[in-house]
Amino acid sequence: MGLSVCPFAIVAAPVEVVWANLTEWERYREWADVRVKRVEPEGPAAAGQTVHFTGMGLGFTFKVEAVDTARHQLDVHVFFPLGLQEKPRIVCTPIDATSCRVQYH
Repeated sequence: MGLSVCPFAIVAAPVEVVWANLTEWERYREWADVRVKRVEPEGPAAAGQTVHFTGMGLGFTFKVEAVDTARHQLDVHVFFPLGLQEKPRIVCTPIDATSCRVQYH
C-alpha cells in the first residue's frame, strides 16, 4: 500500500488573483524561482498547451491536460529530468473574499 499526500496552503489573496498566478505563465517568475522558456501555443493556460520552464538548476515541462476556470482546477502532466513525471491537479477554493485554499493533488 502506498502513501498519498495532498499538500495545501491557505493563501491571503482572492481566488481570482491566485488563479491568474497559476494560469498566466509569465507570472511564474514573480512567485517561483523559474522562468518560462517557451509556450506552445502562446497564451494563458489551455488544454493541449506545452510550457517549458527553466530554473531551480534544471528545466521541466508542463503539458496542460485540462483547465476548468469555473472550478479553478488545473490538470498538468509535468516532465522532469531523468524521466521523472507526475500528473497533479491544482485546485483553488475560495474561503472568503480575501483568501483561498490551494491544493496540489
